[in-house]
Amino acid sequence: MNKSVMQKTFLCVTLFLLSSWLVAQNIPKRPVPPRLVNDYTGTLSKSEINKLERKLVSFNDTTSNQIVVVLVSSFNGMDKAEFADRLGEKWGVGQKDFDNGVVVLIKPKTLRSKGDCYMAIGYGLEGVIPDAITKRIVEYEMIPSFKQNDYYTGLDKGTNVLMDLASGEFSAKEYASKTGSSRIGYFLPFIFILIFYFLIMRSSRRSRSVGKSLPFWTALWLGSTIGNSRTHSGSWSNFSSGGGSFGGFGGGGFGGGGFGGGGFGG
Repeated sequence: MNKSVMQKTFLCVTLFLLSSWLVAQNIPKRPVPPRLVNDYTGTLSKSEINKLERKLVSFNDTTSNQIVVVLVSSFNGMDKAEFADRLGEKWGVGQKDFDNGVVVLIKPKTLRSKGDCYMAIGYGLEGVIPDAITKRIVEYEMIPSFKQNDYYTGLDKGTNVLMDLASGEFSAKEYASKTGSSRIGYFLPFIFILIFYFLIMRSSRRSRSVGKSLPFWTALWLGSTIGNSRTHSGSWSNFSSGGGSFGGFGGGGFGGGGFGGGGFGG
């Protein structure tokens, strides 16, 4: 009986280790020499990659906080959160003793699939870049540019906010307040449309049909406005976003000034 239990335990452990090893093979190998911007999809131009690289290298050298940008065409059967977490661990993003790494993971939109964007934040930066803020950064700074197929501008804006938060240029609360006002502004047209709609409905003697109760041009305007609003809202479904905090980054392989300062031209 004991022997049978030991055999089953050994088999379970072996299968677990094997599955973990197979999953690890689906994560890109750490770049050699190390780079902070890694585009495996050909989305960014060489010039765009180098501009982002120089900015992130400078930030790494002056603060020790590390932001890695990775563009992939597939998550290889994993969800985006697991993929970003495992990549951060495998590459050793951030300083080993501080868990101060950030992985910005992008899967560009294609004709067959929607785009995905995810930010994995090391525990050492979770206090200044909480989960809710990473989602706002993606939605307000990055996705609007991604929708225009301008991935460089979206990444540039998103990493700028990450850098400012990590270095204390402004707080998460201040950023939330700033983006919160824009969210209210986004919904104001819907609010006014609904108020206008219900006021007319209330004053109408007939309630069977809006088309019968309202003047033709008013009904046409309402239908057109609401339809356009739905279209604008639905266009965001081309991308999904998210963010989360993870420990266990910080292998140190990218740290210690390993990138240098001026190694990238163009």
